[in-house]
Amino acid sequence: MRRSALVQNLLFYGLSGPIIALNAWILSLIFRYFQNPITILSSAALIAFLLNYPVKFFETARLSRTQAVIIVLLVTLTLFVILGVTLVPILIDQTTQLLNKIPNWLSESQANLQRFENIARQRRLPLDFTVVGKQVNDNIELYIKNLLQQLPSNAVGLASSLLSGILNFVLVIVLAFYMLLYGKQVWSGLTHLLPSHVRLPLTNSLRLNFHYFFLSQILLALFMTGCLTPIFLVLQVPFALLFAIIIGISQLIPLIGATLGIGLVTLLVLLQNLWLAVKVASAAMIMQQIKDNLLAPKLLGDFIGLNPIWIFVAILMGFEIAGLLGTLVAIPIAGTIKGTYDALKVSKDISEP
Repeated sequence: MRRSALVQNLLFYGLSGPIIALNAWILSLIFRYFQNPITILSSAALIAFLLNYPVKFFETARLSRTQAVIIVLLVTLTLFVILGVTLVPILIDQTTQLLNKIPNWLSESQANLQRFENIARQRRLPLDFTVVGKQVNDNIELYIKNLLQQLPSNAVGLASSLLSGILNFVLVIVLAFYMLLYGKQVWSGLTHLLPSHVRLPLTNSLRLNFHYFFLSQILLALFMTGCLTPIFLVLQVPFALLFAIIIGISQLIPLIGATLGIGLVTLLVLLQNLWLAVKVASAAMIMQQIKDNLLAPKLLGDFIGLNPIWIFVAILMGFEIAGLLGTLVAIPIAGTIKGTYDALKVSKDISEP
């Protein structure tokens, strides 16, 4: 009996790895083949999930479900239009100016490296940044110039991409509208295909993880953007709004997003001014610590319960399977799997004598 159990354990642990890898590869192929419809459906589902909370609020005011959904969607579309008219043109203008100024900043950074190297030589320090810095600057400058030169020639492609993006946005809004109206019935029909003992734990775990994760990540991203924008303006950081939004959006990627966003902005400012880059990095890290230590625990809590190593593995697998979309949904999906498994394990232990 012991030998049989040992063989079963060896087979289970030996085959689980290849089976998981095979499933991940198949999921990656499926996503790449159906990337556009999957992205549209996923985006619509996330929007419907988040908008369901204000819909419920309006329902408490004795409005019908349809009336509440229409009001929420109209308000949401109005906000999108306001942002599209006011914020998007500013960001496009700042992005264009940034791309045009990066070559000049690279030249200035090369001069700064030369001065720093001269100081190091005077103190007999074996430092040589000139060759490496020049190669890096030349490569970045060449890439920026090629990008700027290709923009006019790719105007037709950009217009086509813009039109496709607008159509996809309309499809997402329409699907979100129908999901808000009939999503509960569709979800109920899908979950009834599952065994009865799995249905309730999966539904509760899915709602809990997606609710806390996306709602908290969006609030934390807005917090970082709202706090850093006036700070950068006071510090007279160039492209303050663009840099604050970059750091805020990077908060949506768990674990590594904040580091990548702050590092990228600091590097861009460093090309122009070393002391200003120190101020930018310090301000961003202080706000990051406030977010991580004061706000995030209250918003997130311990709802996922995953080891940070498994969170990082989930992010890598999500990115490999579905790119940015997979990175964003990897954590709540992993939390849902763990929460469902824990609930099933507890119910099994209770049912056993």
